[in-house]
Amino acid sequence: MKKDMKNVVLSTRNPSKAHQIRAVFEGSPVSIFTLDDIGIEEEAVEDGLTLEENAEKKARFAHARTKPMGGKKMWAMADDTGIFIRALGGLPGVKSARWAGDTATTDEITQYTLDRLAGVTDRFATFETTVVVINPAGRKYVFTGVVEGRLLDVPRTKPQPKMPYSPLFIPNGSVKVWAEMGVEEENEISHRGIAFRLVRNFLENGTPSSRSTKY
Repeated sequence: MKKDMKNVVLSTRNPSKAHQIRAVFEGSPVSIFTLDDIGIEEEAVEDGLTLEENAEKKARFAHARTKPMGGKKMWAMADDTGIFIRALGGLPGVKSARWAGDTATTDEITQYTLDRLAGVTDRFATFETTVVVINPAGRKYVFTGVVEGRLLDVPRTKPQPKMPYSPLFIPNGSVKVWAEMGVEEENEISHRGIAFRLVRNFLENGTPSSRSTKY
């Protein structure tokens, strides 16, 4: 497939996430627009039971609200990310952004996580990102990225905006938490970077990789 220009709406208002994802697409013929960029004011309802369900809800929410460009709807995509903590039976998982309460701040979620792990020696956790891409015709494509690591007992630095686990999680093979890394360094090894590199390859070349699912 020719690497033609594509305009894609990313269904998020999270500035840290948008910055990271745009960095993955640097130099690409794919242009990324957020919900705010194209004037979508409503919010998607994230009540899915899995990361994929939530990502699809957000992607289809954006897709349904884009205006046709050249007679076609825009491409749309969204991700949902969860941290699965082994000592807590996989919690918070799909509830990672809300398990301290719907109105909890980033710092409150960080502290709530530490409180739940007080006295726990097993700090193993897995971060997983699932991305759902919707093409102009409404077809769905799914991409995933997974990283294993461990959680510290105390935050090492301030969290990235709306990233409550970023001062706590050290991925295997690194000595830094996410919040200590620059965008390029984090994207190189992170769950989100892995997933969105697969998305970039797909959008540029049109072929889902072996680590994606096509519907």
